[in-house]
Amino acid sequence: MTEEPFELINGIALAYMGDAAYEVYIREHLIKKGMTKPNKLHRIATHFVSAKAQAFLIAKMEKESILTKTEQEYFKRGRNAKSHTTAKNTSVLTYRISTGFEAVFGYLFLSEQKQRLKELADWCIGTIEKEKNNFG
Repeated sequence: MTEEPFELINGIALAYMGDAAYEVYIREHLIKKGMTKPNKLHRIATHFVSAKAQAFLIAKMEKESILTKTEQEYFKRGRNAKSHTTAKNTSVLTYRISTGFEAVFGYLFLSEQKQRLKELADWCIGTIEKEKNNFG
């Protein structure tokens, strides 16, 4: 089996990887804050990982010019990818934007940009903790 270069991976596959990578940062953050009950962990984690939260974060990133040009390209690749799944509890547009968000994290993970991945995850966590009442 040969390894697929991350540059050639489609937006949906990047989002699949990015969803998992971002989720690990969120789970680690919550557990380090002392949360250990699974139901509470899941409920609080949704503040960070829901499609609405991710769309909110992308809008803030765009407004504050957080993403590099390359990251913006991977966002668009994920956002514009044809998905065969449907949005749950959100609009199709919000779902597509969140897919783009996850594609950025997938790109960073697969290109082994660990420091940048952590930097963006930390920014997202801080932003959600400050502004979680502004979305959802």
